[in-house]
Amino acid sequence: MLKLQSVLFTIILTTLFSCKEKSVVKRNIAETNIDSLSKNKNPYIQPDQSWLDMSWYPVDYPIEKMKGNDSLHLIAKLIYSRPHKKGRVLFAESKESLCAYGVPWRLGANEATEIELFENVNIAGKSVLKGSYILYCIPHADRWTIIFNSNLHTWGLHINPSKDIFKTDLPVQKQEPALEDFTMVFKENSNGADLIMAWDNVKTVLPIVFIK
Repeated sequence: MLKLQSVLFTIILTTLFSCKEKSVVKRNIAETNIDSLSKNKNPYIQPDQSWLDMSWYPVDYPIEKMKGNDSLHLIAKLIYSRPHKKGRVLFAESKESLCAYGVPWRLGANEATEIELFENVNIAGKSVLKGSYILYCIPHADRWTIIFNSNLHTWGLHINPSKDIFKTDLPVQKQEPALEDFTMVFKENSNGADLIMAWDNVKTVLPIVFIK
């Protein structure tokens, strides 16, 4: 009986010390990762606070391409930079708000937001030819005016309205929870795709009809 108790005691002690060692190893790995992230900064460039993002339609286009599916037809590609709210007032009458009502906004940050259409589409009953355009917006309390403009490769702060080729008004919708990061994504609908534009507690939806 004493011999059995001694064996069990040895097993318990071995298990305890083994778990302790594993815990120490995991903690050391975690501390190393945190330390490398906080101290080993990129010596070449500081990361942009409003990172560049892309959206595609079909929405699974990048995944399918990585799988080797070359038969999938790309219809639309959107490139934009995501600004963050950071506690600021975004949409309001005040000129101090980030996206003041009635003032053109580049639908993002940094360089102008750009959409490329790989085939002709229909938006709000009007044909929009395939090609590349910049997108910008004039926000209002109840609607956003979305504008396609041909003045490519601009920073987006000095928009040239003489280059506008198409515009449409979209109703503002409330959303919950509020989004910290401005987001633009495509979502399939029965006639084509919706381009969803959302930030804070509001969003708008641009229906795009594919011409068959």
